[in-house]
Order: sequence, then structure tokens, then C-alpha cells
Amino acid sequence: MVRVAIIGASGYTGVESIEILLRHPGAKLTYLTALPEECGHVADLFGQLRGRIDMEVQPLDLPKLADVADAALCCLPHKISMAFVPKLLNAGVKVIDFSADYRIKDAAVYEKYYEPHTDKENLKHAVYGLPELFREDIKKAKLVANPGCFPTGASLALAPLLKNKLIKTQGIIVNSVTGVSGGGKNPSPNFHFPNMNENLYPYGVGVHRHMPEMEQVASTVAGQPVELLFQPHVGPFDRGILSTVYCDPAEQVSTEQIKQLFKEFYKNERFVQVLSRPPAVKHVAKSNYCHLFATIVKGKIIVFSAIDNLIKGASGQAIQNMNLLFNLPESMGLE
Repeated sequence: MVRVAIIGASGYTGVESIEILLRHPGAKLTYLTALPEECGHVADLFGQLRGRIDMEVQPLDLPKLADVADAALCCLPHKISMAFVPKLLNAGVKVIDFSADYRIKDAAVYEKYYEPHTDKENLKHAVYGLPELFREDIKKAKLVANPGCFPTGASLALAPLLKNKLIKTQGIIVNSVTGVSGGGKNPSPNFHFPNMNENLYPYGVGVHRHMPEMEQVASTVAGQPVELLFQPHVGPFDRGILSTVYCDPAEQVSTEQIKQLFKEFYKNERFVQVLSRPPAVKHVAKSNYCHLFATIVKGKIIVFSAIDNLIKGASGQAIQNMNLLFNLPESMGLE
């Protein structure tokens, strides 16, 4: 039985992780932490947990955590996370980090989009936690960098094409729409209900932090540099991401060949489903699935990808990674 602690349990990804772990037969929640002002009985923080779990969310006590946990889900913001991860690793706890602090291998690129990096030593050893692409590396890791939500959907859409060198490595466009939960639980004027209701708008034009992460994964899969343009939008729904990926073919290829390629590439992947029609966010809500549909229109290869940003894009994928770290069935707790 894997003993699991959640650091930052009071946020959206924290409660989603709790929900999954409550039904996980191979794991036990042993410790929940948050900032002092966000502590208290977990059912008082999240009414949907009342009667299902009797635990207190407490301020972090690292020695206590090390005594009661084998794994820590670190649901902390960027920059904050890297102050805690080294201490957790030194205490012998395996870490799945939800922030971007260990995703981007080039510290200079990370610092361009985020903050000065203060834990470059552990950055060298962190494994990018997208199981469908890096499963064997994840199994041997002590620190897993849980992918960003947008890069998860986009990377799974691009991987079969890049791996088989069927598309050009420049001119790729990833156009995505996310639900409001993608902005986290802290309120902001843009995500205030009167602004979001019946609204849709782009943000992070040309500078979104997930763009270099997408390029890094795509380049690793392709075995050569990949350049892409990523444009996110936010829409008036709670959860989910729908991405449309546009690519130029590198050689003559038919729609049927593309469809067969995706089916073959993901035939053994429990959580990637290749569809015969475009996906919808409602059909992946509250699940760890990614739905993909690929086609060719006017000479462009187009791939549609749908995930739940809080599950496959965060907490579900983290549990999938935890299962790999502890040699448990990969889908345990997630079906």
C-alpha cells in the first residue's frame, strides 16, 4: 500500500487527487497540507467530501510527512514548489510535482518564462511525466515533473506524426480552448463570472508558458528541433481542454493512412482513445482519457484532442505516474 501525502491540498488539483485516491485500492492518503489560513477539516474545505474522509488539512511539517508518506503529490505554484522538492527528496520521499519547475530541462528557457531557478541539480534528474511517451523513464524516477494541461493534449496529438516523420517540424499551430478551472482557484477580474459568462477570449498571445514545454516534448519525440505556435483561449465552462493542431505533411499521405497510424500508435494505451469523429470536452469530463481524431483538410493534417484539464491534465496523470513509480497497474484508481 503506497502512503500518499498531498502538499497544497486546498486547490482544485488537490481535491481532484483526493477524490481519485479515495477509490484507489493500492494507495492510502496519510497527510494533507496547505497554507495555515487554508487548513481545517477537509470536509469543511470541500463539502463534496463530507462523510467520505475524516482528515485534517494541516500546515506542512516535513519530518512528519517523511514518517507517514512514500510519495508526495506537490500541488504548489511555480517557484514555490522548488523550495520544497529538494527537502522531500532528501527525506526519501518520491515526488510528483504539479508545477512547471521541473518540466523544462533548459534552466535558461525556464527562467525566461517563469522565475530564477533555485534547484538546478534536481532539474537534471527530473523525468517528464507523460506516461504514453516516457513510461520506462518514469518507472525509474524519484522526481516526476507532471506535464502541463495544454502540453498533454497537444503532445499526444503530435507524437504519432512526429515519431514517424510525417509532418514538417516548423509551422505547427496548436489552438486550444480551456475551461475556467485552468486558471486555478484564486479569483481574478478576467475570470470573474460577469466577464466569463457567455464569453470567449484568447490570452497569452505569443508568450504562453506552455509553448516552450510543447516544443521540448515535440523535439524529443521527433529527434530534432520542432517549432510551433501555441494560442490558448478560455471559455465559459468549468473544465476540459479542446485543442486543434494544424500541421503540414512532410510527404504524400492519405487520411486513411493517418487514421491507421493513430490507431496503431495508441493501440495499447488505456487512456488514449482514437475516435472516428471529432471529440468533445463533455465526453472526457472527470476522466483520465484523451480523445483524438485526425484527418486531412485542404492538404493540412489536423488533429483534434480533448482532455479534462484537472484529471488527465493534472491529478489523474499524477496518479498514473505514481502507479508507475510503485509498480502498480497503471490504470489503478483511474477507471
